[in-house]
This record gives sequence, structure tokens and C-alpha cells, in this order.
Amino acid sequence: MGLGLALAAVATLVWSGSFVASRALHDSVPPVQQAFWRWLIALAAIAPFTAREAWRQRTLLRRNLPHLLLAALLGVTVYNTLVNQAGVSTSAGNMGMIMAASPVLMAAYERVGGVRLGARRVTGMLIACAGVLLLVGGGTSAKALSAGDLWMIAAALCFASYSALLRRRPAELTGPAFLFATFALGTAMLLPAYALSVGVQGTFTPTTATVGPLVYVGVLSSAVAFFAWNKAISLIGAARAGAVYYLQPVCVAALSYALLGESVSGTQLICMALILGGVVLGTAARTAR
Repeated sequence: MGLGLALAAVATLVWSGSFVASRALHDSVPPVQQAFWRWLIALAAIAPFTAREAWRQRTLLRRNLPHLLLAALLGVTVYNTLVNQAGVSTSAGNMGMIMAASPVLMAAYERVGGVRLGARRVTGMLIACAGVLLLVGGGTSAKALSAGDLWMIAAALCFASYSALLRRRPAELTGPAFLFATFALGTAMLLPAYALSVGVQGTFTPTTATVGPLVYVGVLSSAVAFFAWNKAISLIGAARAGAVYYLQPVCVAALSYALLGESVSGTQLICMALILGGVVLGTAARTAR
């Protein structure tokens, strides 16, 4: 279990940086173009390590194409585009706070699938969720949800659904083949929206300030983090990995404060303590059999 928790923590930490990167690019790179270049870079990064395995399992990939298309649509095409769109009108801190609510849906999916979560894990999840809700409702300067917050709620639903699909990946389909296929399909599905964005909004100017964040989200937040997250779910399940994911608003708040100058209030610190306590309790619980 320790390896699975560590991999989930790595993915969570790296993804926290992607919210900061998305917010930093909000006025220089259109959301769809951010998403397209992120996944094209990610595909190039993983291809040397996964393309041969994907080719070896090409018959199996074709047989499971509907599952792969849905996973790619939710986890690649739609999820990150929604995150980038949210970054246009809400803070990185808010993005991380709202996204941290997705483990509730992950746990619900597992429960519907017949997994008994156990009283301690449910209690820890509820404590952490309370911290997230308090952060969104009272720990931010906004008195009402902005358009960006609503985009992030939609993104959280997509990510939780993607995580649930990972548990239903055919056992004979290897992780590298699955990763390459979903990245390739997701990027291909983004291509028409990318072409439309370029035609309407124009292209962005490649500079250190734009290319650097895109390389970060492409290599680390996509290639490295998705591999770690997918492996974590295969080892410990979406609900337990989701409990670790509650650490995200803490990481995002720290990074946005250090890199973007976004403030952190006393209420936010209290809520983060609730989140951390809930994560410790939830991940320490044994799964009921």
C-alpha cells in the first residue's frame, strides 16, 4: 500500500503545479491551445517508452476502443480544457480547492461498484471534504461562485469519472499501452477545437513565459503524473488514492502564494489543517472486506 500512496502523492503534488501554470498562462495562451500543446508534448515524452508496447497490443486496443475513447475524452480532451478555461477567471487557489472535492465522487463510484470503504476512511473523507467546502465557501475572497469556479466543478466531475474508469481497464491491457492510447486519442480529439481556436483567436507567441509552463504540464503534469496516478489506482483503488488527492489545495495554495503572489488567509490555514487530518485518517484506514 505504501507505494500506491507515494505514487498518488507524487501525482497530486505535480498536478498542483499545473493549476499554477494554467493560471499563469490564462492571458497569453488560449485554453484549448494550452490543452492541445500540453498533450502533444506529453505524447512525445512517453512515446519512446510506450509506443512499442502499444503496437504490440494493437489488437487488444482496437477491441477495447470504446473504453479507451471514453477515458481519453474525460481524462485528456475535456478535463484539462476545462481546467484551462477555469484559469481565465478564477485563482489557482480556488482551482485547487474545488478540484479537491472530486475524491467524494471517486469514493461514491467505488461504493456503487461494491467496494466497502470502512468507517475510518469515510470519516477521514468527510473531514477532508468539510475542509474543502469551508475553503470554497468561506476561505476565499469571492462571495459567490465565479464562472471559473463552475468550470472547475465540471472538471472535477470529469476527473473523478476518469479515475473510476481506470479500475475497469481490461486486466490484460498494460499500463504503457493504455497511457499511449489515451494520450494519442485525447490529443486527436482536441485537434478540431485547436484548429478552430487558432482560426478565431490566433496563435500565441512562443517565449520562455509560455513554452516553459507548457513543457512542465506536458512532461511532468501529464506524462509523469498520469503514469503515477494510474499505477496508484491499480495498487490501492480510486477511493484511497482520492483521499491523498485532498492534499492538493494545500499544495496549490503554497505554490500560488510562492509563485503568483496569491494570498493565504487564516481561514484557509485552518481548513488546510482539516484536510490534512482527514487525509491521514482516511489513508490509514483498512479497507473493510
